[in-house]
Amino acid sequence: MPTTHHRTCSICEANCGIIVTTEGRDIISIKGDPDNALSRGHICPKATALADLQNDPDRLRKPLKRNGEAWQEISWDQAFAEIGERTRAILARDASGAAMYIGNPNAHSYANSLVSGELKKALGLKNIYSASTVDQMPHMVANLALFGHSGLWGVPDIDRTETMIILGGNPMASNGSVWTVPDFRNRAKALQKRGGQLVVIDPRRTETAKIADRHLFIRPATDGLLLVALVKAVLAHPDRPALPEYVDNLDAVAAAITGFDSAACSQQSGVSLPDIEWLADRMVHGPAALYGRIGSATQSFGTLNAWLIGLINIASGQLDREGGLLFPTPLVDTVAMAGPGSVGRRHSRVSNHPLVMGEYPAAALAEEIETPGEGQNKALFVVAGNPVLSTPNGRRLDAALEGLELMVSIDMYRNATSRRAHYILPPVGPLEREHYGLFLLPIAVRNFGKFSKPLFEAEEGTLQDWQIIRKLAEAITGVPIERATPREALDGMLRAGPYGISLADLEAEPSGKDFGPSQAGRFPERLRTPTKRIDCAPANLIADLERLHGTLAHANDDRLRLIGRRHVRSNNSWLHNSPRLVKGPERCTLMIHPDDARARNLGDGSLAEISSKSGAIKLTVEVTDDMMPGTVSIPHGWGHNLPGVSMAVAQAHAGASINDLTEEDALDPLSGNAAFSGVPVEVRPAA
Repeated sequence: MPTTHHRTCSICEANCGIIVTTEGRDIISIKGDPDNALSRGHICPKATALADLQNDPDRLRKPLKRNGEAWQEISWDQAFAEIGERTRAILARDASGAAMYIGNPNAHSYANSLVSGELKKALGLKNIYSASTVDQMPHMVANLALFGHSGLWGVPDIDRTETMIILGGNPMASNGSVWTVPDFRNRAKALQKRGGQLVVIDPRRTETAKIADRHLFIRPATDGLLLVALVKAVLAHPDRPALPEYVDNLDAVAAAITGFDSAACSQQSGVSLPDIEWLADRMVHGPAALYGRIGSATQSFGTLNAWLIGLINIASGQLDREGGLLFPTPLVDTVAMAGPGSVGRRHSRVSNHPLVMGEYPAAALAEEIETPGEGQNKALFVVAGNPVLSTPNGRRLDAALEGLELMVSIDMYRNATSRRAHYILPPVGPLEREHYGLFLLPIAVRNFGKFSKPLFEAEEGTLQDWQIIRKLAEAITGVPIERATPREALDGMLRAGPYGISLADLEAEPSGKDFGPSQAGRFPERLRTPTKRIDCAPANLIADLERLHGTLAHANDDRLRLIGRRHVRSNNSWLHNSPRLVKGPERCTLMIHPDDARARNLGDGSLAEISSKSGAIKLTVEVTDDMMPGTVSIPHGWGHNLPGVSMAVAQAHAGASINDLTEEDALDPLSGNAAFSGVPVEVRPAA
């Protein structure tokens, strides 16, 4: 008999509620849950692909050990014993010789998040890398600077705003990104129906831009100049409201940007002065919210951009305002349970990058493996990550991984990165694990909680991700870990949270428990700065304005500028083995404006060679006026055609990796984040 299960889709930030119908272990259907107050019945194609991931014949079920180019299945006991022994030998020679890379899926695994510290401690780790430094680290540094905690996010109140401005984000494809906003299309329609406006600023006419009331092209990596001009326009606006009592030093910001000429900023960014003044007017009169995402973060001024976005919301009176930026009261208060984060406590061995939120730049991983000396990374543990495809100059990292004495991957697949591992330890399938949005629900558009039990019993002889992590720690230290299970820890955090509910209370709500939208007026109690005030002018950010000002003297050259893109049927590199997600038109293409294509003798469907100082790739051309002239776009996460990959569907739709073109030395110096956006490239017909 068919049975139904209420769960949360665990693939992306949206945390959509789903209803899965099964018969035995067969999945009959996956549909949206209309009673889920957060997602309201919405799902995207990714949710339906959970069945593909669960039943994928290429998904690993048993530990693998590599001998040369050959792989053999081994027992868990053998895997843990050998890894423990080899790790101890490396650490005995150099106590700082191990490293860890933590991939994006860990953000969707509350259990991994709660036990990963055990493995870090066992390894005595000083070298931690993650997907955060190819994604969101600038936002976290700006949060720390302005609000006193890296995890204190202002959430755009789209359901009550009158102006929603999106810079470098595409929530029609992502359903939010560091902003949990499922059912974005209908939320945007409701905004427009009540007379509001959706505005998108992006070098590409994205899926979100196509439903917007207004789309403004911007030249890649010039966001800082636009934002400075917008700050000036907001500060000069005659109707600008008084600042909250707890805001200091906005006048120091005004003085620091005096030397920026708004007309020059406008000309270089490609956004006209009238448009900048119109944006300022919408922000000041509100309610309005300015939201910047990955396009604004993956630049050499990523942290400066995030700070300026915060200042614009503050200066225009939209901070802690209904319809502006609000600060949720989540069921589990991750801000209260974790430290604020820090910048610069240590520096990396080779290039002296500052340690940011406990991490070094992922872009520096290759050099730390390659460069001899004390602290050289000789052992690498990769937890649900694929940095060969997701970090800059992936070819260099791929070659560096060959030189490791020990590499261990916790992964479902033998992919572009794990194929270099000595051991691959596969976790259970996605429907055999629990789910709670520990880090994503605190940035949701509603205060909401939902716990998903495993839909299926785990197959015999398999382990959960968190069990693998804990057993690795035990194998390395030789000491059993007697700590709470993630489930027990989550129950304690819920009970200690602002609503005081238990995990059992949450489990009793099949579609989740809703505590309503966030409320204005609660921000001062959330503020985590030592003074309980906002300093708008941190010294390091004020100083970085001089570096930004220097870019005004640089004329744009004739090279095309490369940006990434996201698709609703993709999520970084780990969904391309789903037949239902990769079917249809080819998506790993080079998007180029008709004028730029014509100038290079390229036609729609032709093959182009794209080159940068890091390397060259070949891709099919997609000629479209969705691109701003002078700009080209390649999606992130493809390139599954490397020898040793064992993902049949992905290999048949391999595409090419944008990170064979990006540059590992192009970073935001304040956060260590990779500067993907605006890489100069040459494009020509492929030979």
